[in-house]
Amino acid sequence: MGSETSAGPTGPRQTTFRNSRNSRKDPLSQDPHPDNPPVSLNDIRNYEYELPESLISQSPLVRREQARLMVVRKKSGVIEHMHVADLPQLLDPRDLLVLNDSRVIPARIVGRRDSTGARWQGLFLDSDSTGTWRIMSKTRGTIHPGESVTLTDREGTGRVRINMLARVDDGLWAARPDSNDPPLEILRMVGRVPLPNYIRKGTMIDSDTTDYQTVYASKPGSVAAPTAGLHLTKALISELIDAGISITRVTLHVGIGTFRPVRTDLLTHHRMHQEWGQIDVKAVGQIQSTRAAGGRVIAVGTTTTRVLETVTRDGPIRPWTGESELFIHPPFEFRAIDGLMTNFHLP
Repeated sequence: MGSETSAGPTGPRQTTFRNSRNSRKDPLSQDPHPDNPPVSLNDIRNYEYELPESLISQSPLVRREQARLMVVRKKSGVIEHMHVADLPQLLDPRDLLVLNDSRVIPARIVGRRDSTGARWQGLFLDSDSTGTWRIMSKTRGTIHPGESVTLTDREGTGRVRINMLARVDDGLWAARPDSNDPPLEILRMVGRVPLPNYIRKGTMIDSDTTDYQTVYASKPGSVAAPTAGLHLTKALISELIDAGISITRVTLHVGIGTFRPVRTDLLTHHRMHQEWGQIDVKAVGQIQSTRAAGGRVIAVGTTTTRVLETVTRDGPIRPWTGESELFIHPPFEFRAIDGLMTNFHLP
């Protein structure tokens, strides 16, 4: 389990709420039916399914909380069909909902190679203390160290030049802009919302600035939205709080891995990307209090799950800041969460 990707049907999106209490360990193989042979959950082929493009939402519902919600009660095997708006009735006043407050940045950049005039596109990932950017780069032909690219805004006007310094790990590039402005300021001038290719082939429209952002996003850094939280509205969050359900926040910045498929035949051979995350003292205290009161910890999204389960791999929950390399796949013992709200993911 890395970063999450929404693939809901046209109209109400489909989201899944999984209740994992008292059933925290999954076998590597499971028998879906007594008459069928065991299915290997380590084989990537068993995660493939047909997903017609016509069933992939291209825009959110006007009322986000009306997205469809499939409730899977793991212990009993019961499946119910509800809506995200029903969360206050599904959760108990002792429960804690954990959100990822990472904010999507306008990380998609486009421009032209100064040497050839060829079109170029890339994705800003992060920068270091020297002002060097780490980016993805895509263009016709081969681009070489020492070349420069002029980045253009959405009107096609050249605004900033970046110099391609060197190739780095995982096929990425080190680059440096000719501006001393902070990266976020530059991206606000020339960046686009980094939509996945299955939404209008990645082409941004004005409404994406708010549509592709959770209502509680506050810490810039993600190159894709933590999409499970897109279904929550301020009104629904208020309703949850009024019902006695606690809410806390952690941070995990969605990284490059959300755009990269698993290319190995076996999950255990896949190398998962790193993502920066953080859990503060307040969140830790709320999780501990929830546990002490007999409540459940419910993660909104796989990104939230990743940061919580990273911290508890070697002991109890604690304040933490760092890079997570955790890859959640069967068999896995969940130590931090009791339930998960997530979107259906692309095959």
